[in-house]
Amino acid sequence: MKVVIVGGAGGIGSSLAYNLLRTDTPYDVVLVDSRPNMITSHVMDLQDVLAFGGARSVRGGEPHDALDADVVVLSAAVPLRLNASRSVFLVENAALLDGIVDPLVAAGWGGILMVLTNPVDALLTRLQQRTGLDPRRIIGYTVNDGLRMRTGVARALDARPQDVETWVLGEHGEAQVPLYSRVRLRGEPVVLTDAQRAVADEYMTTWYSRHVALDSGRTSTWSSGAGAAALVEAVVTGSGEPWPASVLLTGQYGIDGVGIGVPVRLGPGGVEEVLEWDLADEERSALRHAAERVRAAAASIGEPATDVAIAAGTGTGAR
Repeated sequence: MKVVIVGGAGGIGSSLAYNLLRTDTPYDVVLVDSRPNMITSHVMDLQDVLAFGGARSVRGGEPHDALDADVVVLSAAVPLRLNASRSVFLVENAALLDGIVDPLVAAGWGGILMVLTNPVDALLTRLQQRTGLDPRRIIGYTVNDGLRMRTGVARALDARPQDVETWVLGEHGEAQVPLYSRVRLRGEPVVLTDAQRAVADEYMTTWYSRHVALDSGRTSTWSSGAGAAALVEAVVTGSGEPWPASVLLTGQYGIDGVGIGVPVRLGPGGVEEVLEWDLADEERSALRHAAERVRAAAASIGEPATDVAIAAGTGTGAR
C-alpha cells in the first residue's frame, strides 16, 4: 500500500507519516516536498520508527512517485500568515493543487486523493469540477472539527474527551454545523444546557482564530496527523465505521455538486457510502447554507496562475 504525502516536510505531513508508521498496516510511505533537506531529515528520523509498527518503508520522493500511489495525500500549502479565515488562502492554494493534481489526471491515475489543504471544501469542489475525477475518490479532511467539539463538550460536562461522541458537518470553517442533537456521553444521548452549549461553542468556534493569533508558524500538527492517518486506515481496511469527511454530494441532503462535511463510510474505493441522517430542521438548514457558501467560494476561484511552488505543508494546511 503506497501512500504519497505531498507537503511531507511540513508538520502535518510528517506527523501523518509518523502515525502511519505506527499502525500494523504494511505501508510504503513516500514524502514529497520542495525542501529536500527537510525531507532527508524527516526520513532519517522516521526510518527508526519502522521498528514500532508494521509499515514496510519510508523514503523521500519526487512528484512522479504519486503516479502509482494507492493514496495521495495533499498537505502542501502556501506559507502561513496571520489571518482571520482559512478562505484567505483559497486562490493561492487552488493554484498549488492544480499543479499537483493535473499530472495525475493526465496520466490516468486511479488512486484515492485525500485533501488536507485549506479551505478544504471549496478546493475539493473545484478539483472535482475541473478534473472530472470520480467524486468517490476525493476525500477532504474535516476530522478536527469533531475533535474540537468533543474537547469543548467534555469541558462543559466536566468529562473526558474519550467519553464524548460528537459530530460536526458542513463547512470546515465559519459555516460548520455542530450536531448537538447527536451528542453522547459514554454511549448515552445527552442534552446540553444553554450554558454548557455556550462553553462548547466558545472553545470550538474560536479555536482557529486563537491558534493563528499566536503567530507560532505551526499548524494543528498532531491532531491532523493522527486524524488523517485514521482516515487512510479507514480507506485501506474498509472497516465500515462512520467518519466525517468532506465529499462531493450528488443529491444527498438535497445538495448537489458541492463538497461539504458529512458522515461517510470509507473503503478501498474511497467513499463507499454517504450516510443520510435525520437532522433537526435548523441543522439541515445550516448544512444547506454551508453548501451554498462553499459553492460560491469554489466558483470564485476561476483559473489562477500555476507557478506556485509546492510548500512544506507547515502553513495553510493548518486545520
